[in-house]
Amino acid sequence: MERLEIEGGYPLQGEVPISGAKNAVLKLMAASLLAENECIIRNVPLIKDVLTMIEVLRSLGAEVSWADHAVLRIVPKKDLGYSAPDELVREMRASVQVMGPLLSRMRKVKLFQPGGCVIGQRPIDLHLKGFQSLGAKVVEEHGYIYVQADKLRGADIHLDFPSVGATENIMAAAILAEGVTVIRNAAKEPEIIEEQNFYNRLGAHIRGAGTDMIRIEGVKALRSIPIDYTVIPDRIEAGTFMLATAISKGEIRLKEIIPEHLESLTAKLKEAGVEVEVKEESIRVKAGKRLRAVDVTVLPYPGFPTDLQPQMTATLALAEGTSLLTENVFSGRFRYVDELVRMGANIRVEGRSAVVKGVPCFTGASVVAPDLRAAAAMVLAGLAAKGKTTVEGVDLLDRGYEKFEEKLASLGARIKRLVTDEE
Repeated sequence: MERLEIEGGYPLQGEVPISGAKNAVLKLMAASLLAENECIIRNVPLIKDVLTMIEVLRSLGAEVSWADHAVLRIVPKKDLGYSAPDELVREMRASVQVMGPLLSRMRKVKLFQPGGCVIGQRPIDLHLKGFQSLGAKVVEEHGYIYVQADKLRGADIHLDFPSVGATENIMAAAILAEGVTVIRNAAKEPEIIEEQNFYNRLGAHIRGAGTDMIRIEGVKALRSIPIDYTVIPDRIEAGTFMLATAISKGEIRLKEIIPEHLESLTAKLKEAGVEVEVKEESIRVKAGKRLRAVDVTVLPYPGFPTDLQPQMTATLALAEGTSLLTENVFSGRFRYVDELVRMGANIRVEGRSAVVKGVPCFTGASVVAPDLRAAAAMVLAGLAAKGKTTVEGVDLLDRGYEKFEEKLASLGARIKRLVTDEE
């Protein structure tokens, strides 16, 4: 069993590079199933979820290999499978993103209900309704989802909620459909723009990504040309390091990022009293004094991201005054609060909101992370705590952060990974 041990009280100092975006890489890997030739994807982080997706693609018949450091080569076969192994789908929710490309290419897909972090119910009914609007038949039984279509036809689809996954899956399924598909109330995340750009390089006709309406003109076939694509930097990793700097009262510069993707966090940090200097491809963060309490409402992009809510809560738990954080995306995001309370935080959860009364300091403790972003929040709390903090659930961190403790250590954090042999 692996865990992280952190000795708190050391401000982060220096520069840190940001890896490729986890939530873009996984989707582009799935999107490569529609390619007619090899796909080279660059800036790929070496994280557990990427390794799992590699196995998903291989199980479907794609050839996947590392061409170089952070560079994946994917070659889908002409006759792909249409069902991934249950154990892989249980392990990672992003595996559901193969449904759209497989339905588009194979006209059928069978998948076990996807797993992943336990942060509240995340049904895929919007995905399935979109497939049905395009003419597919959907059957759910015995924990499996069967989707099949003799022919897919363009449709006008309005999403009840701007779901990222549903937007991406419907977009993929519509690429080879007959006619025009319009997705209204579409998610606006930068990762969806990445997919639009990637698919258009393959020969798709998609426009509107980044707005609430995406238009897909169906094509009869995609181009049979190799694709070489570099993924955007990970805004959630960047945001996590910004908050790590704020909670540790340090000063760092984040390199190789897109500042526009972090505007909602930047605004809140400035409101809390953090000094943030934004340049073209970098951000400098400096926090030398106790933060002020601020209210945060989690919303779909471009609102404050749900994947930074636990880290923000941990940071504001040390701010002066009372903050109110409201979660409007995932109902189970506050499962980690009891662990912060164990370290001395004063947090009360009321439905979808958390009332956070700032305390002067945390005390090191042994804590257990329930999910990926909560694990990051535990580490951040440990950076600011008096004494030693032990964080269990390192395997969750490894799902989404590349060399997390190594990057923190390079900034001056006293952090190390411990391994305990258990029978």
